[in-house]
Amino acid sequence: MNKAELIEELAKVLCTKKEAGIAVNGVLDAIKATLKKKKEVAIAGFGTFKVVKRKARLGKNPQTGEQIKIPAKKAPVFRPGKALKELVN
Repeated sequence: MNKAELIEELAKVLCTKKEAGIAVNGVLDAIKATLKKKKEVAIAGFGTFKVVKRKARLGKNPQTGEQIKIPAKKAPVFRPGKALKELVN
């Protein structure tokens, strides 16, 4: 399911497609803004979004086999909650 399909499903249940688009975009913008502040977003029964720091490391160029340095960086991660894990399994 992509973003447009998510908006369509939400519109079927709650409101118009335009209002559903505003709602979905609002939720995603709020999550992005919170992660930008380096805080986590926990949604009960769904999961947690947070930012983790990845250490610098050595990697390998798959075409040449040459070792390269991969710099340290921050990355967003999602950890599913217990209820979501049980639903999927």
